[in-house]
Parts: sequence; C-alpha cells; structure tokens
Amino acid sequence: MTAEIRNCDCLELRTARSGDLTEVLGLLGRAQLPTAGVAETLSHFVVAESEGKLVGVAGLEVYGASALLRSVAVEDSWRGSGVGRSLIDRALGEARQAGIEDVFLLTTTAEHYFPRFGFSCVSRDEVRDEVRASVEFQDACPSSAVVMRKSLGVNRP
Repeated sequence: MTAEIRNCDCLELRTARSGDLTEVLGLLGRAQLPTAGVAETLSHFVVAESEGKLVGVAGLEVYGASALLRSVAVEDSWRGSGVGRSLIDRALGEARQAGIEDVFLLTTTAEHYFPRFGFSCVSRDEVRDEVRASVEFQDACPSSAVVMRKSLGVNRP
C-alpha cells in the first residue's frame, strides 16, 4: 500500500489557509503534538491534502534570521509514504527562499528521524534568543525535549 500512496497523484502540498485551522489542530491533536501558537503562525504552515482531506502538516515560525520547524505530523494511514519528507523539504525550501539562516526544532520522539534532513542536536544555549522566547520553547514542549538545528547556509544582506 505504501508504494501506491507514494505514486499517488491525488496528493497536493500547499500553504495552509485559515479554513484549514480546525483540521490542522485535529491532526496535531491525534499526533499528540502541541497546538499553542498554531493559529497565530498558520500562514507559515504547509499542508498535504488528498481528496479534500488534510493528511499531513509542517509549520515554520520565523524569528528574524532563524525559524522554528514545528508541528510535523502525518495521518497514520499515510506514514511511510514520503508525505512527511515532502512537507519538511517544502518547509525548509521556503525558509531558504525567505533568507532564513538556521532552523531549529524540538522533539521528544523523532531525534533519529531529523538528521536525514541535516539537523543535528544542539544545546538550548545555542538557540537564538528570539526562538527560545517562542511559546514552543517556553511552554508547549517539555524541557526534556531534544533541540536540533540545521544551517541553511544562507547569508542575509
């Protein structure tokens, strides 16, 4: 079934719209991911949609020259299909186009997944102050969450 999903032409990646909020929050809830701050940054989220239903999501919160990758979730029936990879690649591409220098993330379960995208573990002290002040860092994720960083190799003017 995974091969069929991977080759499915019925999948569309697009920027989230305000009307997607309820579905995005539901998807994050089913994945047991924090929803604090999602409504305020939804315009920086990418969704995967198939036949009118959201099947995946990835979000960016932009803080000056840095961004926070958050809320990466894929419906159970679509896991292993490449949807997560596509969402992350798209979000990182958009960050690069926006001139973001580095992207951070917090995870309690996926520290072995993100190195394939160039993320590596860092200490909280290495995270820029603006990102550390985010809801995700302050309240939404436990202090035991692993912090990871990816340099995009972009230099801002």
